[in-house]
Amino acid sequence: MNPTPLLEVHDIYAGYQVDLDILRGVSLDVQSGEIVCVIGPNGAGKSTVFKALYGFVPVREGSVLFGGQDITNIRPQEALKAGITIVPQLRSVFPQMTVRENLELGMYLEPNQTRVNERIRYIFELFPRLAERAKQNAGTMSGGEQRMLEIGRALMWEPQLMLMDEPSAGLAPLITKNIFESVRRLNEEIGLTVLMIEQNARQGLEISHRGYVLELGQNSYAGTGRELLANPEVRRAFLGG
Repeated sequence: MNPTPLLEVHDIYAGYQVDLDILRGVSLDVQSGEIVCVIGPNGAGKSTVFKALYGFVPVREGSVLFGGQDITNIRPQEALKAGITIVPQLRSVFPQMTVRENLELGMYLEPNQTRVNERIRYIFELFPRLAERAKQNAGTMSGGEQRMLEIGRALMWEPQLMLMDEPSAGLAPLITKNIFESVRRLNEEIGLTVLMIEQNARQGLEISHRGYVLELGQNSYAGTGRELLANPEVRRAFLGG
């Protein structure tokens, strides 16, 4: 019998207008210590799932549970306090601020500067490249380094769950591979729990324990990463063969 999932999304309906739901009965769950990947075509509602989880889009029906607690329509600041952080699809570093200053913003709710400094040292141990560039303005770094910084900043708050929206977006294939390897390493080494949306379905599923396929705002397929990679319908529709 599986333990209670860390995140449970039950039959949610959500959208940007009251009379127009983008999500129409989406359900998923994430166990602590898992990487779970959500794939699907453009317009399937993948990003809307994240916005609904983080309080950016209202959930009209259904429920979201985190650690057994109902967090449906939680506010973003409360989601962060609850232990959920997010790495957005679009670049979110502050380009005129240093790497260290960007990391500090990951704990802007923490009044104890000693605690902040401890977390920065920890992130620098995880990502030595960031330590080397601690005083460098984030805007002068490569796209891959900026994505690494975004992940590091999201880790500052010691999240129970990290949401990653298209981590490979805008990155060259080799850099994308390195980012996925970093996510896998963090999962294996520190038990980081990740729910990711990924347009690069194959690479996303390859590092994931389980996955979900969304189509037209509804669940289409679900299974382990390996099962979805081997599913002929999923392969034909999303994996190029």
